[in-house]
Amino acid sequence: MENLFHLRRDYQKDELKEALMPLLPFPAFDAWFQEALQSGHKEPHAMTLATADLAGRPSARIVLLRHYDENGFVFFTNYESRKGMDIEDNPQAALLFYWDQLERQVRIEGLVKEVPGKLSDEYFNTRPRESRLAAWASEQSRYIDNREELEKKYAEQEKKYEDKEKIPRPKNWGGYLIQPNYFEFWQGRPGRLHDRIAYIKTKGEWSMRRMQP
Repeated sequence: MENLFHLRRDYQKDELKEALMPLLPFPAFDAWFQEALQSGHKEPHAMTLATADLAGRPSARIVLLRHYDENGFVFFTNYESRKGMDIEDNPQAALLFYWDQLERQVRIEGLVKEVPGKLSDEYFNTRPRESRLAAWASEQSRYIDNREELEKKYAEQEKKYEDKEKIPRPKNWGGYLIQPNYFEFWQGRPGRLHDRIAYIKTKGEWSMRRMQP
């Protein structure tokens, strides 16, 4: 075991002031996301997705944001994966973006629903051929005996579609939309007196509150 007490970072880059924050959370997120795109972050659209099953057992993983607007945040996956099963039983989720170069993070919570099949088809058709084949080959989150078995399943899909330019989307693969009811913007500050600004949706209206660090 190693003691990590010595690992420490002092945050100095920026500050958050309520008077300079938009009245609504989506413009605030968009402004930060655009800065993250320009910051040199390798995958600014990578986000932690946390779900829980009916028993309250949580699970978290990194997924990629593929679309966002004032309706919410979209990602794509296998509907029969662990996260898909969690969402079917308990359609609530949390997202976390962390942009270390900017010393910022954004937390988002909300309800989850499937996106229309047309949007899932549209995105699926933009994926590299290898990724489309993998969606057919992988029973995501299921156990498998070895890597060779997985590669064999992939080779079978390659052969099945070798003469076909179009690879259809599996019915158990598609997108989810997270419709937020909570945002939290975190800016690292010196001495661990971080800035935290939350947006809370109540009866269809957004309000802003400062939180203690």
